[in-house]
Amino acid sequence: MKCTRSCSDRVIAGSLISSLEHIFFPVTCNGCGSGVANRTRPLCGLCLASLPYTHFAPCPNNPVEKTFRGRIRFRAAASLLYFTKDSLTQHLVHQFKYKGSRELARYLGQLTGMSLRSSGRFANIDAVVPLPLHRRKEEDRGYNQAALIGEGIAHSLQVPLLPHALARDKATRTQTLQSREERWANVNGRFRINEDGLTGHILLVDDVITTGATLDACGSLINTIPGSELSIATLAFAMK
Repeated sequence: MKCTRSCSDRVIAGSLISSLEHIFFPVTCNGCGSGVANRTRPLCGLCLASLPYTHFAPCPNNPVEKTFRGRIRFRAAASLLYFTKDSLTQHLVHQFKYKGSRELARYLGQLTGMSLRSSGRFANIDAVVPLPLHRRKEEDRGYNQAALIGEGIAHSLQVPLLPHALARDKATRTQTLQSREERWANVNGRFRINEDGLTGHILLVDDVITTGATLDACGSLINTIPGSELSIATLAFAMK
């Protein structure tokens, strides 16, 4: 009886502390700003349900795979969400890319990883490799958003994250308003393999696919590694 009361007292105390934390240190949803998120899930249930899921992961020859078909060798490719202008996806990408919402990036990475795992087409991944930022840009931002997404994916797939396997030797101009041809010219020859012994089934990760030029450049490098196999995953796919 004493133990039961003691356990009950601890539960009540823990619940009280949690309630007080929510009152004085509220965790707001990164999507809509409501106060119904929590420290392990930075999006409320309504925003989660409202996300524009692609359902690409279980589907061969999906639009992501068509983007890279004939350009690089790969086993499978997918994106979790559609990305369109002024959408919830764009808002969330802005939050973790420019507003420092690191936990949001990791959480969305976990959702991406769960989608890949349940599809069955991304089995036997040996390592997750994020697209690199140039050193100066990563220092200015404080982190590489692709690495944070990759961290979440690696957690869901229970595989290692290799955040420095690839390096970007030259800074590139922002590609937001560039044409397909300009994007290709902007990334040509900018990357290199940074770790010896990189091999096996590599999952290359980025935040958003537009033309795919940067993923193509890094995927081509992985294709040159003897014994390697490539798959690609991103959080979002930009609608054309």
